[in-house]
Amino acid sequence: MSDERRFPRWVYGTGTNPDARFSLANERTFLAWIRTSLALLAGGVALEALNLPVQSDLRFAAAVVLVALGVLAPALAWISWARAERAVRQGTSLPAPSAFGLLVVGVCVAGGLLLVGLAVA
Repeated sequence: MSDERRFPRWVYGTGTNPDARFSLANERTFLAWIRTSLALLAGGVALEALNLPVQSDLRFAAAVVLVALGVLAPALAWISWARAERAVRQGTSLPAPSAFGLLVVGVCVAGGLLLVGLAVA
């Protein structure tokens, strides 16, 4: 398949085809982000589905944070994949990770809400 017919064109229409190992490693990273997204979604749903001894408002807030991160993570994964793929195709340095901070802060906020919710309940 020619690069002109591959999607997204703004990624594949630049540079040259890299060693397949680099593209496959980039794809595995993308899929790891998707698995993380599924885990965040499952965790958020489980918080509300299970009758846990956590103050209900804080439990709901933590569930919303986890679900929001789970919805946002695939978009961030796509952007990260595309930036890395373009860099590999152009032979430039890989871009710095951009979504790690948001994920770390979100999980810490959800965990903090649950910790406080356990102490209050």
